[in-house]
Amino acid sequence: MSERTAPIFVLAGPTASGKTSAGIALARRIGAEIISADSRQVYRGLDIGTAKPTPAQLRSVRHHGIDICDPAETYTAGRFLRDTERWTEEIRSRGNRVLLVGGTGLYIRAFVDGLFEGPASDPALRATLEERIREQGLPVLVEELRVLDPDAAASIDARNPVRVIRALEVCLLTGQRYSVLRTSMRPGAGREAVLFGLRWERAALHRRIGRRVDAMIDAGLVEEVRRLRDEGVDRSCTAMNAVGYQDILSYLEGSSSLADSIEAIKAGTRQYARRQMTWFRKETRLRWIDMDEGMSDDDVARRMIAMADG
Repeated sequence: MSERTAPIFVLAGPTASGKTSAGIALARRIGAEIISADSRQVYRGLDIGTAKPTPAQLRSVRHHGIDICDPAETYTAGRFLRDTERWTEEIRSRGNRVLLVGGTGLYIRAFVDGLFEGPASDPALRATLEERIREQGLPVLVEELRVLDPDAAASIDARNPVRVIRALEVCLLTGQRYSVLRTSMRPGAGREAVLFGLRWERAALHRRIGRRVDAMIDAGLVEEVRRLRDEGVDRSCTAMNAVGYQDILSYLEGSSSLADSIEAIKAGTRQYARRQMTWFRKETRLRWIDMDEGMSDDDVARRMIAMADG
């Protein structure tokens, strides 16, 4: 089987589950380049808080989809899908396998199955929704979405105004649930893919999240957010809605202590992991690998290869 026709490997899972290092181990074993399916690692300058691969990891395996746009830009699933078409062709032209690694469920589904882009945006409706966020706050619109489409409200990032507005917009324009439309009307991309997911017992994952957040603070997350703010990155940018950045901004602005901000980041990350797992549990093609602290990255890579061959 040639690399051009070999199935694509996909490695998914919640934040802090070990996808990055396990993906690199797998890529080295199968001769793959990695496409990142992370909606925040695309942004330059958001390094620590988005848990980007380290420079050494990026040197060990070629990655795509990291540091490709400025924080002021809005990177969409549609753009991701267009980019992945190009990256996939480039990777295969070099005789390498394609490995998609990440925790953004919408990106993974778009890559494997194609993307339902929905009705064209209505400028007047979008302006109205944006104005309501400014006047009433994002939680009001999230609650409205919860009434119209509980599944969409549970699965999207409720801290991201772009996602909330789009879901509401589709519901209001079509009279149908966004969560139903985006799964039932998606054109198939026809990719042959083998999907894996890393799954931790909840308490263990929460411990990993706590350690990761502490490590981010030690690595300079506060200084990273301060730099972004000083460079003029607006807190309303999509990039700055990545988990943790708003909490550190609150600390820098004096409305929260550092200790409280750290606890808020940990709580927000746990909530984000829960939303990710809600999405991934609905993906019946995922082959789950139950993780524990005694498993090495090579152990996980070998298990994925064996499961794919079995």
